[in-house]
Order: sequence, then structure tokens, then C-alpha cells
Amino acid sequence: MEADRLNSPNTSAVLFEALGHQLQFSQDPNSKHLGTTVWDASMVLVKFLEKNCRKGRFSPSKLKGKRVIELGAGCGVAGFGMALLGCDVISTDQTEVLPLLMRNVERNTSRILQTAPDSDSFGSIQVAELNWGDEDHIRAVEPPFDYIIGTDVVYAEHLLEPLLQTILALSGPRTTILKTYGLQLGYELRSTNVHDRMLDLWKRNFEVKSLPKAKMHSEYQHPSIQLFMMTLKPSDSRGNETGSHVEEVKSEETEQTSEANDGSICVDDEVYDCEGDQTEEASRLVINLQGKNLSDWEMRRYGAMAARLLRDVKIT
Repeated sequence: MEADRLNSPNTSAVLFEALGHQLQFSQDPNSKHLGTTVWDASMVLVKFLEKNCRKGRFSPSKLKGKRVIELGAGCGVAGFGMALLGCDVISTDQTEVLPLLMRNVERNTSRILQTAPDSDSFGSIQVAELNWGDEDHIRAVEPPFDYIIGTDVVYAEHLLEPLLQTILALSGPRTTILKTYGLQLGYELRSTNVHDRMLDLWKRNFEVKSLPKAKMHSEYQHPSIQLFMMTLKPSDSRGNETGSHVEEVKSEETEQTSEANDGSICVDDEVYDCEGDQTEEASRLVINLQGKNLSDWEMRRYGAMAARLLRDVKIT
């Protein structure tokens, strides 16, 4: 049975502190489904919310009772970030991923309510099946939503159009879309064609803002992970834009993240090639690691970088 497999010794767990709560997310590294792994982009989104929740649009007073849907929820990390700020969240994924997602939702909801039984800051989180483009699934979750969130949901070009149509169907005039996108998925770099096509579709249908490094948590960020905030364009202007750039959110600390024309990411005037030309950077980091105690986040990032370097090594 699926439940037995999820409880097997091969199942691993990720401990993650979010908004004052110690959460635990099971993942299944032996699964054939990408959704059963905790990807770093989901942590980046939650820590972004944590940093920016004291005031403004992401404060609990503004988010209390807002309806949120998470697409491609996987292990459910990002959804808990919104639920801990008072939102009512529906975490969705394909049917094969739902047993693990439901287990994580039930376990962490129980942990939160046990540690803070009198707190009214926690909203709610439910699980639902949603295959992108499936009209029955979309109707069942009762759109529109105040927020649509997703982390590392795009990895193949054939998924872009169904995802776009699903977001449009779930949106209302005031819906905000938060997307965290890692140019690297697991041990392989994403196709830059998928990345470019994705941005083109988004810019044609949404007002797209790329959030700067200064807005993110000081530890939970990486040049290969971008965070976008989007709102719908007026219906008569969708699909007509051909060469617009992603707008940047201005930071009080004047640090900005922008998209470079050659498909690379420019962070604080330092350019990182999305094709993986980070060998020199990796060499500097490896030298700096000697004798250093690493956090869990740093180990994940350096491990991913090592895997990228090793993928081209041929042993004879």
C-alpha cells in the first residue's frame, strides 16, 4: 500500500523552522514523482513571507481569512507559510502525490495546534487533487482566490500552457500570484528554453514583478532562485505584449534583482549564467568551506552545486 511505502526506512524528513514553528515534512527520495521532494524554492518563499510579515500586505492582519490555492504543492511547505499567517489554504497536486501531501498537512497542523492551542493566527490548510487544465477539478475548489502560489512547478514546456490556463481560471480581478522559480531542479539545470517561454507567457498575461534580493531572507536565497509577484492584466491587453521586461520591485535598501538579456540572472551587478557557467564561483565556495560549520540550507545549496559540477565529469 502507498501508506506503507511512505513509512518505509527510505523515506526521509526535512525539519524546517517557519514563523516560530518547528515543522517536519516527509519526502520520498525514491519516488518517481518530482512532487515528493522538498525543493529549496519552497523554503525561499516561506522565509520571504517570514521576513515581510511584520507590516504591509503580508502581515497577518492583512492576510487573515484570505483564500489561497497552492499549485503543485508537493510536500506542502509553501502552503504552510500562508496558513501560518492566517490564510485558508487549499494545497493541490496530482493524485499520486496526495498521500504524502496529506500526511504532511495532518502532521504539521497537529503540531501547530498542540504547541499554540489558543492562537488564532493559524488559518487552515486542506488538500485537493487538481490536474492543470481539468475543468472539473478547477470548479471543485471554487475560484476565484485571493492568492495563487507555486514553487518550482514548471520543469517541462508542455506544462506551461495548462498551467497558464489554470491560473487564469482560478484568478479574479484582484488575485495576486506568487511564484518561486529555481533555475536548477534537483541535480540538473532547467532548460533555458522553458524559462524563457514561461516568462514570455507570464508577461503577456500578467503584470510581473521580480522581487529583489533585499526583500528575501538573508540566509534563504540563492542567485538561481527567483521570486515573482504577478497580477492579471486587463483582459483586452492579454497576449498582445511582445517585448516587455519584468518589472523590478524597488527595495528600501536599493538592492535589486533584474533579468539580464542573455538569459542570465543579475544580482547586485553580479551576473550568474543560467546555463551553469558557475565553475569559478563554485571553486571559490569550495575553498571557503574548509573548516566551516554549515547550516542545513548551506549544505543543500553546496550539495546541489557539487552535483552540477559532477554531472559533466566522465570517469574512464
